[in-house]
Amino acid sequence: MNSISLFLIGLLLFSCNSPKKETNMDTKIVIAHRGASGYLPEHTMEAKAMAYAMNPHFIEQDLVLSKDNVPIVIHDIYLDDVTDVAVKFADRKRKDNRFYVIDFTFDELQTLKVTERFNHETGEQFYPNRYPKGKGNFKLHSFEEEIELIQGLNKATGKNIGIYPEIKEPAFHQKEGRKITEIVLEILADYGYKTKKDNCILQCFDAAELERIRVALKSDLFLVQLIEFEEEAKQLTHFATYADGIGPWYKQILDKKVGEKWQFTTLVSDAHKLGLKVHPYTFRADSLDEFTTFDQMMETLLIEANIDGAFTDFPDLVVNFLKEK
Repeated sequence: MNSISLFLIGLLLFSCNSPKKETNMDTKIVIAHRGASGYLPEHTMEAKAMAYAMNPHFIEQDLVLSKDNVPIVIHDIYLDDVTDVAVKFADRKRKDNRFYVIDFTFDELQTLKVTERFNHETGEQFYPNRYPKGKGNFKLHSFEEEIELIQGLNKATGKNIGIYPEIKEPAFHQKEGRKITEIVLEILADYGYKTKKDNCILQCFDAAELERIRVALKSDLFLVQLIEFEEEAKQLTHFATYADGIGPWYKQILDKKVGEKWQFTTLVSDAHKLGLKVHPYTFRADSLDEFTTFDQMMETLLIEANIDGAFTDFPDLVVNFLKEK
């Protein structure tokens, strides 16, 4: 771990609140989306250490396999919008002009410099007011390394912050001849994440794969079915046969505004009737769209729409908001 990580742990853990011994899934939970990604480059160890100090209930890990089958914590199967791969390995792009995680060994990936997300075609930083692109010395890391960081901090602090991994694009991995799901489940089991009691929530957009995890692979983990498209909301009854919750885009919950108040779709109430928790993505204080302030967004969705938790790039703001409720 580099000096920035150690500094963040030393500075921020000093001001942590009282330890959390376990996560009660009946309370509203805060999920640090790609870590404290509103403040530091996403999915870096530094962003995870900072998120941990903010006391979310869970920290998210997106997982993609390397060439040598190491699950890497990175949001996409591509490298060229968060690293300098196009400079260091210019000859390694595929026919579509993209650079893929799966084409590089773990050791090769370790040589790359991670930066704030940018448009791989224009080089323009995606969120201009966040951590400056190209600054710092951030690196990619493995799923196992992040688990060890979180478990180590849990031991050192007495807290029990959970992990919330996502299996990214299993169909792509299968076409490449890789068994990402089996590899991830084996690692989870090795580190003690086997049942719903083990403070791990496993998520995936691929409904067939998530169902396979429950039925064919007989996993007893807490499973969340991510939802990207509006028509998927019609499949809630089927999702409830294998999943414990859903993760929709938050805009799928909003219907229309009447005066100053939002009316909502039936997605949350329908899910609750089926016993499904609802954890929408993504709460961003610097990307409000329909809302005037971040407080308004949190009040509308967390309280008025009665969701069960939220993915957020700004975990400190959501944690503090819920403390006051």
